[in-house]
Amino acid sequence: MSDVLVLNADMEPLTRVSLRHAVKMLVRQVAEVHDQIPDRAIGVWPVPKVVRLVRWVYARWRQTDGPAWSRRGVLARDHRRCGYCRQPATTVDHIVPRSQGGENTWLNTIAACYPCNQRKADRTPRQAGMVMRFEPRTPTWVSAARA
Repeated sequence: MSDVLVLNADMEPLTRVSLRHAVKMLVRQVAEVHDQIPDRAIGVWPVPKVVRLVRWVYARWRQTDGPAWSRRGVLARDHRRCGYCRQPATTVDHIVPRSQGGENTWLNTIAACYPCNQRKADRTPRQAGMVMRFEPRTPTWVSAARA
């Protein structure tokens, strides 16, 4: 079991936390089990897949367009598949390389396998003669919570 989805009191997805963190939330009684793994328990609590906060939390940080960019987020958004060849991805590639003014943004990064990342090198996909299999997008809060 890796991560546990945390829902706000109004059932809106907030984030994912480790199982250990989720159990601490249950112990402190700030959350309750909303969905669980059948026939598994940690002490008196069932092993949670989803917990729901007991009180509604105003998440001011969520008023932005989407979650903050991260390497882990790009790999999750692209389902760990290379944006050029669809093989398993191990790294993140900048579409416009940082040396050419590209930044760490959702729309300028794509998951890539090591061979494709090396082949593209310090060039744009067009300069390298490579085709992106999909256009990168900024994830929504809901898709980020599910990833």
